[in-house]
Amino acid sequence: MTLWHNVWMFHRCHKEAVSLSGFRSVLLMSCLILVLSVSMYPGLWSIGVQLHSALTGSYAPGHHSLLLINSPNEMAAKDIGRAIMERRLAASINILSRTSTMYYWKGEIQDASEVLMLVKTKTSRIQQVIDFVCPSVR
Repeated sequence: MTLWHNVWMFHRCHKEAVSLSGFRSVLLMSCLILVLSVSMYPGLWSIGVQLHSALTGSYAPGHHSLLLINSPNEMAAKDIGRAIMERRLAASINILSRTSTMYYWKGEIQDASEVLMLVKTKTSRIQQVIDFVCPSVR
């Protein structure tokens, strides 16, 4: 073999090694970006939904919320809760008996007892629950 042939072989092998190394680097970076994207997706999606809700003032379907509904007594709370559940507007309802409440009425602080309902529902169904419980609010 001549010196020229050896130099040519060296350059050819070197180019192949460099191109193979470049291909491996691109492949490794692509895999790394894919893994990071998949692992960060839930957090980024959640931030995006929160930003959308904050900017538009709208609810994000698929998310869950907790509604607090006051009732004058336990029987009324159970009736309202059962009606909400029968319409499948909530996943569950907790009824907290005899809660104490304070509020202003005619310039004075008032004390009373009431029954508090915790209604766990999809955020997209909040308006349906409100329309059912308080139809005269609209």
